[in-house]
Amino acid sequence: MQDLKGRVAVVTGAASGIGLAMARQFATDGMKLVLADIEDERLAQALEQVRALGAEAITQRVDVGSEDQVNALADAAFGHFGAVHVVCNNAGVAAPSLMTNAWQAPISDWHWMLSVNLMGVLYGVRAFVPRMLAAGDEGHIVNTASVAGLLTGANPYHVSKQGVTCITEGLYRDLKRAGAKVSASVLCPGWIRTDIMKGERNRPAEFGPATDLSQMPETVQRMVGAFDETLEAGYDPSQVASDVAAAIRADRFYVVPAQEYLQGLIRTRMQDIIEQRNPTLPPPRPGMPAR
Repeated sequence: MQDLKGRVAVVTGAASGIGLAMARQFATDGMKLVLADIEDERLAQALEQVRALGAEAITQRVDVGSEDQVNALADAAFGHFGAVHVVCNNAGVAAPSLMTNAWQAPISDWHWMLSVNLMGVLYGVRAFVPRMLAAGDEGHIVNTASVAGLLTGANPYHVSKQGVTCITEGLYRDLKRAGAKVSASVLCPGWIRTDIMKGERNRPAEFGPATDLSQMPETVQRMVGAFDETLEAGYDPSQVASDVAAAIRADRFYVVPAQEYLQGLIRTRMQDIIEQRNPTLPPPRPGMPAR
C-alpha cells in the first residue's frame, strides 16, 4: 500500500501517546482520520491537532473492551467516509502489577488488561476486516502489542500482549493465504515516552479500584518509579509513528522500535527456544532495581 494520501485511517487510543503520534503522522501523509479514545477532552484536543495539519477527521468515544462500541466505531467510520484502508488497534493499558510475580497480580487486573489489550484488538479485527475484504481495496491492519509480546512475563500485561502478537501473525497468514489486498503488521514498541503507566485514570469501576501503590511491596514501588523514569527517557512516539507508516508502505509485518537492551532479550529468548534450553534469566535492566 504505497500511497496513503486520501486513504482513511482509524486509530484507537488516538488521544495520547503512540496513538496520537500515528494520527499526526497519517495526517501529514494526507490521510483522512477517525480518532477513537475513551477520554473525551484529550480526544477533542487530538482532533484539533490533526485538523491543524490539514486532515479531514472525526472522533468517536470508544471503550475498546466493549464489542458493541467497537462495532459502532466501524459503523461510524464506514458511514462517514464510505471506506476504511488502515486500522490501528492501538488502545492499551497497564498497571503496577506489570512488576509483580506470577502469584501477585490481582485477578481484577487480569480481567481489565485482557479486556482492553487483547479483546479490544480482537474486536477491532472482527469489526473491520470483513468489511475491508468485501470492499476489495488495499488495506492494512496494525495491532499494537509491545516488546512484552515478544518476551514473557507471568502478569496480565505481558500475557495480553503475547496474545496480540499471536492474533496478528495468524491474521497475516490468513490474509496472505486468501490472496487478500489487506495485510497486517504487529507493532512491538520498547520504552516509549508515554503515560501508559497512568492508564488506571480510565479504569472502569467494574474492574475494581485503581492500584494503591502504597499497599504494594516496597520492591514493586521502587520498580514502578524506576520504570516511569525509563519511559520518560525512551523514544519519542513520533519515531514509532514514522516506523508504522513505513511498515504499511513496505508491507512489513514486525515493527519493533526497541532499545538494544530489549532487542538483546528478544534474541536470547528466540535462541532459548531454538536450542530447547531453559529460559535465560535476563540481566538487570538499566536503571532498574532488582526484584
